[in-house]
This record gives sequence, structure tokens and C-alpha cells, in this order.
Amino acid sequence: MRIMAIDYGDARTGIAVSDTSMTLAGEVWVIRCRNMLKAAELIVDEASKRDVSCLVVGYPKNMDGSAGPRAEKSEQLAALLRSLCDIGVELWDERLTTAGAQRILDETGKYGKKRKNMIDAVAASLILENYLGHRLRSS
Repeated sequence: MRIMAIDYGDARTGIAVSDTSMTLAGEVWVIRCRNMLKAAELIVDEASKRDVSCLVVGYPKNMDGSAGPRAEKSEQLAALLRSLCDIGVELWDERLTTAGAQRILDETGKYGKKRKNMIDAVAASLILENYLGHRLRSS
């Protein structure tokens, strides 16, 4: 079984999938789609192909802990995913993951179009790593 993390965006959605031991981030990629239903269907299809047991949707809370418009979109996506599949869906606080992804891309010298195409996938991998770390500490 695997865990899939999702960094939902209006145009691009970053995806990261763990290894089968559910301890390390493995594959990462971006789904380019502007329609939430279509993006959700693509996510469910990819999760099914990879034997995913849990979907972790990044939940971008404001720094004060409140939920803004982006968090509401994540809630909508999570509800849609729950309606489309029998896989567990969790919202996961993703504050500062985009900033972390930007820092990683700065450090690796990725700029311009390459950066735009990678930032969502890197953010999804950070969401996944944080979630996996939490699971390990909780067990």
C-alpha cells in the first residue's frame, strides 16, 4: 500500500506517492487541469493504479490557523475525492510548503519555466514527507 499527497492548484496539481513501506516519498509529478472534477478523477485513477490506501490533501491554512479561500478549495477537493472512491482522504496542514518548495528550487538552481512546472510537485513531496514523519512519530 502507498500514500498519495496532493497539492491542489487551479491550473496545476502536484502529486507525490510514497514507497510501498509508506516511509519515503517516491514518485512525484504534476497534473495539469483547470477543472476540479476532472482533476479529482485523474487523481483517483492514478491512486488506483498505484494501490494507494490514503489520499492526503494539502490544507493551506492561514498563518493564524484560519481557513481562507484556498483551504476551502482543498475542502471541496477532499469531499469530491471521498465521493469518487473508497480510499481514505485526509486534510493535512501544509502551511509554508510552497515557501519550502521555492527554497529547494532556489538551492538547486531551477528558475523560469522549469521552476513553474516543478514547484507543485515539490510542494506535494513536502506535504507527503511531513505526513509520513507524523505517522512514524505517532506509531
